[in-house]
Amino acid sequence: MLGKLRVYELAKELGIPSKRIIELLAGIDVNVKNHMSMIEEQSALKIKAHLRGENKEVLETLPKKEKETPKKERKKPLLPKGKKEKTLGRKARKAEERSKNLAKKAVKTVMVEETVNPRELADALDMDVSDIMTRLINLGFMSAINEPLDPDVLTLLADELNVKIEVKVDLQEAEFLLSLQEETNLKMSIVRPPVATILGHVDHGKTSLLDAIRKTNVTAQETGGITQHIGAYQVKVNGKKITFLDTPGHEAFTAMRARGAKATDIAIVVVAADDGVMPQTVEAINHAKAADVPIIVAINKIDKENANPDRVKQQLAEYNLVPEEWGGETVYVHVSAIKKEGLEELLEMILLVAEIAELKADPTKKARGTVIEARLDKSKGVVTTILIQDGTLEVGDPVICGTVAGKIKAMHDYKGKKVKKCLPATPVEILGLGSIPETGDILQVVTDEKLARQIALRRLQKKRLSKLKRVQRVTLENLFTRLEEGETNDLNIIIKADVHGSVEALQESLLKLDIADTVYLNIIHSGVGAITESDIMLAAASNAIVIGFNVRPFAAVRKMAEKEKVEIRLYRVIYEAIEDLKKAAKGMLAPEYKEVISGQAEVRQLFKVSKVGTIAGCYVLDGKITRQLSARIIRDGIVVHEGSLSSLKRFKEDAKEVLAGFECGIMLEKFNDLQEGDIIEGYFIKKIQPE
Repeated sequence: MLGKLRVYELAKELGIPSKRIIELLAGIDVNVKNHMSMIEEQSALKIKAHLRGENKEVLETLPKKEKETPKKERKKPLLPKGKKEKTLGRKARKAEERSKNLAKKAVKTVMVEETVNPRELADALDMDVSDIMTRLINLGFMSAINEPLDPDVLTLLADELNVKIEVKVDLQEAEFLLSLQEETNLKMSIVRPPVATILGHVDHGKTSLLDAIRKTNVTAQETGGITQHIGAYQVKVNGKKITFLDTPGHEAFTAMRARGAKATDIAIVVVAADDGVMPQTVEAINHAKAADVPIIVAINKIDKENANPDRVKQQLAEYNLVPEEWGGETVYVHVSAIKKEGLEELLEMILLVAEIAELKADPTKKARGTVIEARLDKSKGVVTTILIQDGTLEVGDPVICGTVAGKIKAMHDYKGKKVKKCLPATPVEILGLGSIPETGDILQVVTDEKLARQIALRRLQKKRLSKLKRVQRVTLENLFTRLEEGETNDLNIIIKADVHGSVEALQESLLKLDIADTVYLNIIHSGVGAITESDIMLAAASNAIVIGFNVRPFAAVRKMAEKEKVEIRLYRVIYEAIEDLKKAAKGMLAPEYKEVISGQAEVRQLFKVSKVGTIAGCYVLDGKITRQLSARIIRDGIVVHEGSLSSLKRFKEDAKEVLAGFECGIMLEKFNDLQEGDIIEGYFIKKIQPE
C-alpha cells in the first residue's frame, strides 16, 4: 500500500515552492488547504511525472501559469490616463525585469546551527528579525525570538523565503562519538557478573536481605534502618560474582530507564511471607515489567509463625508471576534474612537466570558505564558511583559523562578500598568529574580530554536550549493527531483509585473498550491510593497517561507532573473516563472546562463550637485559599467530601484570601466530619475559550 506525505515534504524533495505544488494538485482535482496538508503518494507520483514530462494526460490537465490564458482574453488593468499610465507601465516593466534577474540568480544558501533561533536566522539571512517573526506567524507557528526552531519549521521558512537552509553538522562531535563506538571483540569477550536490583514494599526486608547476603551491617549504619542512598555492592558465590543495586525506591530504578540506561539484568522482588502483596509490591512488579527484565521473587520472613508463602504465590499469580511448580516461568525462593535461610538458593537462581541470558562484555574496550549516584563531598569534591558495563576503567582515564567531563583521579570499591582498575559489571566510586552528573548518565572513556570538555560544554548548551522546547508526550488532546500521523499506536495508562473494586472495574471497562482498530491500550500499572511521584516517574519513562478515580495528587506530585509533561486525568464517574478515551481516539475530544487548583491547606487543629459547627485551624501549604473557592477534603490521598467554604478567617477577622505560609480558620458548608491531617484543596472551574 502506498503511504502519505505532506505538501511541504514533496516541495522540498522536488526543490520547488509549496504554492506551486498546491497549484499542480488542484489541476488533478486534489484540493489541499496549505503546506501542512497530507496527500496520497499516488498524487505525488502524478506531480513528479508531470515535472519530468512523462505523462501527457496529466500535463494537459495541469495549470500552465500564464500560457493557459490567451493574450486576446487578457484584460488590461484600469490605469489613470496620460503620464501616470506611462509611469506605471515603466514601473511594471522594471519590476518584471528585476524579477527575471532575481530568478536567474542562484538560490541563496545559508548554514545554521542545529539550535538556531529566529534572531540567529535573521542575522544569517541578513534580514530583520521582525520579518522572520512575521513569516513564522503567517505559517501558523508562534515562537519566541530566542527559542530554537524545529527542523520542519526551518524547511517551511526556507520554502517561504526561497532560500536553502542547511544545518551544520558538528563533524568534530560526530567523529568523536563515532570513535567511542568500538566494536566488541568476541574473542576477547568474557562472561560478566549479572547486575540485580532489589525492589519491594517498605519493611519487607530488602536491605536486611542484602545485608545478610554480603555479610556487612549496612542497615545499622542507615538512619532508622531505612536505605537513605543508592548503594552498589558485589558478592562472590562459588568463585562467581553478582553485583547488587540497593535502591531507596522505584523512582531511581525508573529514572535510569527514563534516561535510556538499562543498568539492571535481573529484578528481585522481595515480599514478606507474613504481610503479602502490598501497593509498593505491585509498583515494583510493574516497574520491572516496564523495564523488560526477568523477575525473581524472594519470599522473605518465612521464619515467622504467621508466614504463608502459598498465599503470596496466589496473590502474585494475579500479576502473571506464576511459580514454576504451578506450570509458570517465575522463579520463587523462600528466604529468611534474620536466620540466613535460603540465601544460597537465591544466589544460585540469580546465576542460573544470568547463565541463560549469556551476559558478556569486552574488557579490552574503553570503559563505558552508568551513573548510579552522584553527590558533592566537602573534602573530596564530586563523588560519583558508576556501574561499569563494558570495558575497563583505570585511574588517569579522561572521561565524558553526559554534560560533564573530567579525569579519573581516584577509585574506591564498595568496601572503600582504593583500586586502580575496574572491570565490567563492577560498581566503583570515582573522583575527578568537574560537576555533578545526573542519575542514568552514560560515562565513556575518551582519548582527548580537551575535546571531551568542548563536547560536554556543547551538550550543556543544547540541553539548556532544549528545555525551552515543549516535550511532546501523549495526551488525550493530541492522541488522534499522533495516531493520524503515525507517531504512536500505543496508549499506555496508569490507573489509581480509592478502592480495589474501583481499580478492577475501571481496568476491565478500559480493556474492553474498542477505541480504534490501530490503538493498543496498555495498562502498565494500577493500584489503590493517592497518585504518587513514583507513578509520575513511571508515566514519564513509559510515555503514559495517569488516570485517577476518586483520588487526588498532592501538590508536589502535581508540580512534578507539570515538569515532566505527564497528563493526569481525574474522574469521579467511570463512564466519563471511557467516553473521554473514545472521543480522544476519534478526534472529537474538546474539553470546554478546566479545573484550576488554587491552593491546599492542612488541618492541624479542630475547634467544635456548639450551634456553629467545626472550625478547622489550618496552615496553607501551597498557593492560596480564597472565600469563593470550591473545596474538597483529601484524607490519605482519597477524596472524602466535596463542597464549598462557608467562612474563612485570619485570627478573628473574616478574610478574602490567605496565602501559603499563613494560618487560618476554615468552616465548610454542611460538613463537620474533619480530622487532623486532612488536606483542604481549594479549586475553581475555568472555562476554556474555543480557539
